[in-house]
Amino acid sequence: MASSTMHAVGVTKYGAIENLYSRVVAKPPKPTGRQMLVQVKAISVNPIDMKVRNGTYDDPPDYYERVKPLTQESPNFHIIGYDGAGVVLETGPDVKYFKPGDEIFYLANPVFQGTCAKQVLADERHAGHKPKSIDFVQAAVMPLTYATAFESLIDRLEIKENEKAAILIINGGGGMGSIASQIARNILKLPIVITTASRPETADFSRKMGATHVVNHRQDIVKQIKDLNLPADIPLKYGYITSRTEQYLFPLADVLALFGKICSIVQARFDMYGSQMR
Repeated sequence: MASSTMHAVGVTKYGAIENLYSRVVAKPPKPTGRQMLVQVKAISVNPIDMKVRNGTYDDPPDYYERVKPLTQESPNFHIIGYDGAGVVLETGPDVKYFKPGDEIFYLANPVFQGTCAKQVLADERHAGHKPKSIDFVQAAVMPLTYATAFESLIDRLEIKENEKAAILIINGGGGMGSIASQIARNILKLPIVITTASRPETADFSRKMGATHVVNHRQDIVKQIKDLNLPADIPLKYGYITSRTEQYLFPLADVLALFGKICSIVQARFDMYGSQMR
């Protein structure tokens, strides 16, 4: 008889890393609606996971009120994790695009139990078929970063495919910057993709990810961009900030073309009064 329990990693109380531990919990219930029961093969860890565990995640101001039942009701344990890849075991009655046995990668619901477990419930609307060219570990790092970058560049910045424009991506060597570079260069086919990096190895990596130019974010970004002497007919129209919004917002405003757009994924507090940001 199959076991009704599994191992999972999470917290009973939010706080320091010492609060994170592994324990045995009940397996997820039978999938309903568009849910799928997934056998987890790989997961990945993002900064958001550390914030959730630490009790400091505040993108939705009421986040900890919404997840309170996870720690205050049985099993009194919040399983951490957003990204994962695995094999579909069972599907809910309304699932349209997946079947048992499919290899998938997926993004967990932020207010339900996470992916750091042997099995997880995933909504098919937040999942995709795992490409045959990559393994489960590689697939598990994609959902959160790729979905965020895709929404940022295409939904928020509204970049058009083959647009004659340039983009400046802050921190091209990071997870978000590297994915955004690939989307900008290989999917949207922008002619110029500028990223920032401060070390030779991260600069080389960023170029492999699609950057046509790399500048050092530890030096004067405005001067470095001007020194690139970009073609006059390819305006630097877009800026994408993946680190320290308050540090990079105004330098981007100095180098972007008139009516350029900036998107940031990092919360910050700053005063735009009297600045070029308007």
